[in-house]
Amino acid sequence: MSERQLLVGPFNRVEGDLEIKLDIRDGQVAAAYANSPLFRGFEMMLPGKDPRDALTLTPRICGICSVSQSAAAAFALAEASGARMPAQGALAAAILHGVENMADHVTHFHLFFMPDFARPAYAGRTWHDRAVQRFTALQGSAARATAEARARLFHIAGTLGGKWPHTLAIQPGGVTRAPAAQDRVRMLATLRSFRRYLEDGLFGAPVEAFAGLSTLVELEAWETGDAGLFLAISTDLGLERGGFGPRRYLSFGAYPLEGGRAMAPGLWENGMTGPYDAGQISEDLSHAWMLGDTAHPAQGQTLPDEDMREGAYSWCKAPRLDTRVVEVGALARQAIDGHPLAQVLAAEGSTRARIAGRLLEIARLQLLLESWVQALDPDARFMGEQPTVKAGSGAGLVEAARGSLGHWLRIEGGRIASYQIVAPTTWNFSPRDATGTPGPVEMALVGAEVAEGEETPLSVQHIVRSFDPCMVCTVH
Repeated sequence: MSERQLLVGPFNRVEGDLEIKLDIRDGQVAAAYANSPLFRGFEMMLPGKDPRDALTLTPRICGICSVSQSAAAAFALAEASGARMPAQGALAAAILHGVENMADHVTHFHLFFMPDFARPAYAGRTWHDRAVQRFTALQGSAARATAEARARLFHIAGTLGGKWPHTLAIQPGGVTRAPAAQDRVRMLATLRSFRRYLEDGLFGAPVEAFAGLSTLVELEAWETGDAGLFLAISTDLGLERGGFGPRRYLSFGAYPLEGGRAMAPGLWENGMTGPYDAGQISEDLSHAWMLGDTAHPAQGQTLPDEDMREGAYSWCKAPRLDTRVVEVGALARQAIDGHPLAQVLAAEGSTRARIAGRLLEIARLQLLLESWVQALDPDARFMGEQPTVKAGSGAGLVEAARGSLGHWLRIEGGRIASYQIVAPTTWNFSPRDATGTPGPVEMALVGAEVAEGEETPLSVQHIVRSFDPCMVCTVH
């Protein structure tokens, strides 16, 4: 029996710092330990400030999912103050948020995940030349097309939000700018252009066709576009045979609108979807460099342990739902929303499943964005009243591209008394909890093959990237 330890990191093409320690036994990962080595302290900056400052500060947590942070802060303040968005304000906020999530999805697929398959290690594979042509960093045709399409898509963010990132457009009572009729026409034209990018390159077919896939047989028969190339690579490398997470999925429900959320909230496990109880969320500190007790975020604290006690190995807390590990992300959203193919993929729970789930969400989100912009009414109210709050509490639960994001706020004497954030990557890259149960990515890495002498295993990188970590969001 051969045994060794390997420290992989820092990872390139990952937002923020990430290190993963691997225990390797007989050429396979026997245990993994994910470390978020950069502490940032945003949760410590907010107490004592005016509650409205959260709308300015929390989007600065991240430069690629700042609208998600902004929306979570706005909804937390709305719950604390009793503010309510008019229907058209909520619709405009959903469009802003959906545009950012879409941009994150295509960026991840084309610029973060797929370039690994253009590496010389895969030379000789039947698909390698196509991967090199499409996905080589800075040179691949897909990389150029994605950068251009992404830039055009963000014209919508400029129209509705004034700028991106770090827009202040989403407020507790609505959005700050009511689009005019000509704005609606321009946004529809932008979405038509983005649809061409998706249909010419990513799917090689109408987005409706990919969104309509319902079985693994149909998915595996898909041959066109970059999605078809991914599926061919996946079949050749067996990406459906590894990277298994907890196969328990959480979604807060995406895009709050009048009458409910556009994508359903819930918990998916063992083929069944049911409600979740946000009161059962807790953050375990047993293996984090944090002081204090395990608590619900509404009662939690951020007290860094500068002595970095023995047994802890990350600045990341370990979120749990009813003491259990859950995975979050696009696959979770689509499965909980009831899409039949996503539910089959959720049961699989593999590296392939996460990427296919994200491709599925791209197709479905394009259709949603088109319908939302069509439904904009320039003559309606987009902003309601925004009461000043002296005391109260609220939670802002939204879905960022990478999964479930929650902000928990308490206000006393007109000032923030407590502010806690649980980001998607906090869920997925959490360390072990008090029972020794590993977090989702730590689970998924077990069984990954590592060749003798291999220092940056591609098998490990594929699994890690399938979760699309955003480490700067993880530790506040």
